[in-house]
Amino acid sequence: MSESKVVVLGAGLGGTIAAYEIREALGKQAQITVINKGDDYWFVPSNPWVAVGWREPEAIKVHLPPVMAKHDIAFDGQGAKKVDPENNRVELNDGSFVEYDYLVIATGPELAFDEIEGFGPDRHTVSICETAHAAAAHAKFEELCANPRPIVVGAVQGASCYGPAYEMAMTLDTELKKRKIRDKVPMTFITPEPYIGHLGLDGVGDTKSMLESEMRNRHIKWITNAKVDSVEEGVFHVTEVNEDGSDKAKHDLEFGWGMLMPPFRGIKPLMGIDGLVNPRGFVLVDKHQRNPKYPNVFALGVCIAIPPTGPTPLPVGVPKTGFMIESMVTAIAQNLKEILAGQEPTHEASWNAICLADFGDGGVAFVAKPQIPPRNTNWSSEGKWVHLAKIGFEKYFLRKVRKGESEPFYEKLALHVLGIKKLRFD
Repeated sequence: MSESKVVVLGAGLGGTIAAYEIREALGKQAQITVINKGDDYWFVPSNPWVAVGWREPEAIKVHLPPVMAKHDIAFDGQGAKKVDPENNRVELNDGSFVEYDYLVIATGPELAFDEIEGFGPDRHTVSICETAHAAAAHAKFEELCANPRPIVVGAVQGASCYGPAYEMAMTLDTELKKRKIRDKVPMTFITPEPYIGHLGLDGVGDTKSMLESEMRNRHIKWITNAKVDSVEEGVFHVTEVNEDGSDKAKHDLEFGWGMLMPPFRGIKPLMGIDGLVNPRGFVLVDKHQRNPKYPNVFALGVCIAIPPTGPTPLPVGVPKTGFMIESMVTAIAQNLKEILAGQEPTHEASWNAICLADFGDGGVAFVAKPQIPPRNTNWSSEGKWVHLAKIGFEKYFLRKVRKGESEPFYEKLALHVLGIKKLRFD
């Protein structure tokens, strides 16, 4: 029996561990190829630390080709030009094609900075969505420290990733205090969320009061239901809306350093493929992470389509957290194993969420099982242990990527924070 060709598109958090888990699940039954834009994995959760100089980019990088080769996984770092599900192939940027029997899409999103005038790292704001962006943000931060001015942090309308915005605000506060210039840097947090701590999840446990309290204690002002109209050099033009979406107030916020999480959309190689993606370019999947029109195509992570938790005055997307992504990876690997054995897929992702929101000197952790309410577990906590756990998480996960390990991490962490299991990072 010939080996099945499995292609994993994307080598971020989801795609990298998907390649490892699929290799472990399928063994010699499959040829596995990873296609990525670039040869390196970057530990994106550490980007807020890069932005304030606590990490060098090289410290959170893993060069993937040799690691993949050790596990008999082919790797191509030139990136995809177009996915062709009708002909079971992916066109690469050099015009060549990689054929597949099964495709696992784990690309992450395209960052839609261009949807707001003047917004983005190529315009008037900084970003932490990519490690290169975060390194550039650090250079701007050093300029700010030499010439203190106001900071604006948060997210724009349509964003679906809020944890890093809160992390960035608190980490900036911590670092500015260390430099003894916090008193010279007013800070404002702006977000489309209807309340602080919504997180795209309608809150988890007591995140609303916890995060509001953190902001008060750190003298960070906030504006919720905030729509960014445009950005010019040193000024955000923002409209605050009422519960019905009507305009409530206009704000012109001056800044010397501004970072807002952008809206996401699907990547160009997926755009416009009828039945594969929605109009925004996110991949449509069923409960087995499989596309309904193309059953040999699976998808996981930020690139999949998930409806919002409920109506909000401004568009507020649902985050795809690491715990959820990890469970999608496991479901896909086991479903592929069943399919290759001539069976129907039965595995479903748990879609639970666990988040460590590091504040530099403490933090907030939450567990939502499932991620979208109503939930069986709705828990949150805070303390210095969260910062230490985030450091351990970074160490653990980078080791996992460097060694090609497929052991799930988030379930282990969730059991620990709920007091069920002792956690070790070594």
